[in-house]
Amino acid sequence: MNAPYPPPPPPPAPGRDRTTLWGVLGIVLGVLCCGILGIVFGYLSIRDARRFGRSQLLGWLAVALGVINLIASAIVRARGAHYPYWYR
Repeated sequence: MNAPYPPPPPPPAPGRDRTTLWGVLGIVLGVLCCGILGIVFGYLSIRDARRFGRSQLLGWLAVALGVINLIASAIVRARGAHYPYWYR
């Protein structure tokens, strides 16, 4: 029963951790206006989360909301309508 201790986790990669910044920007922009920017910032959040060993949840939420925004925009445009309140 004398098992050795597991090795310590590797130190984080050098550089600035902007995982939360990219994730929040992706969610906000993905919901409000630009689905493509939501997907881009979501990808950047996922990339930084992998690099620094953090949770990828914000990135995946940003990507999902960006895709939902793109699909909803395509449906609205296909029906011939404009975005609500933009052209009043």
